[in-house]
Amino acid sequence: MAKHLLSVLVQNHAGVLSRVSGLFSRRGFNIDSLAVGVTEDPEISRITIVVDGDDYTVDQVTKQLNKLIDVLKIKRLEKSDSVSRELALIKVTATTQTRAEIIQIVEIFRAKIVDVSKTTLTIEASGSSDKVSALEDMLKQYGIVEIVRTGTIAIERGNKYIKVNYNEE
Repeated sequence: MAKHLLSVLVQNHAGVLSRVSGLFSRRGFNIDSLAVGVTEDPEISRITIVVDGDDYTVDQVTKQLNKLIDVLKIKRLEKSDSVSRELALIKVTATTQTRAEIIQIVEIFRAKIVDVSKTTLTIEASGSSDKVSALEDMLKQYGIVEIVRTGTIAIERGNKYIKVNYNEE
């Protein structure tokens, strides 16, 4: 099974996310990650969904999503034609002995420290899911207190974009 990235444009109405995620759960499809945000048009939101499955499963999900009234457009994004990122905040235990080592790891990953206390450092990291996971693995040895990850967001490269055509039937 492979991971597939779906970009779904929806009407920015209450309950839309619930209907979209409900469709997945009713069909027994697992969502690996889901991120939602308003687009350049405040009446439209983009839901970025990472789903694990074969092509048939993803095609079925897409067909079912297209039946939802608030769904305007669905596009399967290919890794080679899109840019995807994930954001994470990682709070790690930091003693006076380990603080310099942690800072060095953070710099190698081009992450940044966004909060400091006597016993912890909070790190902000963005990049591919693999990069964020690799940083998380490196920091485990110091003791991760808490972690928050956004899930993947993605956009097509270059001049390509997902346009909503209101004249389509």
